[in-house]
Amino acid sequence: MPRVIVFDVNETLLDVRALDPLFQRVFGDGGLRQAWFNQMLQSALVATVTDAYRDFGAIGVAALGMTAARRGVTLSDDDRQSLRDGMRSLPAHPDVATSLGRLRDAGMTLATLTNSTAEVGEAQLTSAGLRDLFTHVFSADEVKRLKPSPEPYRMAAERLGAQIGDVRLVAAHAWDVAGAVRAGCLAAFVARPGQVLDPLAPRPDIVGADLREVADRILAMDR
Repeated sequence: MPRVIVFDVNETLLDVRALDPLFQRVFGDGGLRQAWFNQMLQSALVATVTDAYRDFGAIGVAALGMTAARRGVTLSDDDRQSLRDGMRSLPAHPDVATSLGRLRDAGMTLATLTNSTAEVGEAQLTSAGLRDLFTHVFSADEVKRLKPSPEPYRMAAERLGAQIGDVRLVAAHAWDVAGAVRAGCLAAFVARPGQVLDPLAPRPDIVGADLREVADRILAMDR
């Protein structure tokens, strides 16, 4: 069994719902945070498919502007900075720290692979108290191709000194899981609330309702 595990960060490890008060303040509707996040992912995919790379932070701010335009809201510079600051200080989901600790204590190599820049990824994990659990913090920005393009997954495997088939990607996004599997990785899906697998994509061999279940199944397969 592969003992190299690479984790997505936003929504998989960190709770993006912590941004809801910002959206409540700016738009009067905290639920628009999900619409903004979906727009950010859509814009990121368009940029990747059309070979027009922009870093994920810039895409996030642009998506906020698009969300505001749809609602007829004028954003201030403080609103945009509040989003940047909020993304850097997201809390971990309650199941994360213990689950990661179990995997690390079993001797597995843990790393992260995020579409955010490496600097933002480091800041996020440090703020959430998770940084010491990972040997590496990788960013798709390093290859100027965002997930789910194959290049970020291959880069992570190479940097970890592993064969692509010996790496497992853990994510709460169907598109990330599909990208990893099609790049040659194993994958595990964390079914965070509202997240479902794509029936047209290869199904990962591990699926769990939360990271505890995913860790249980990884450890059981390892044994």
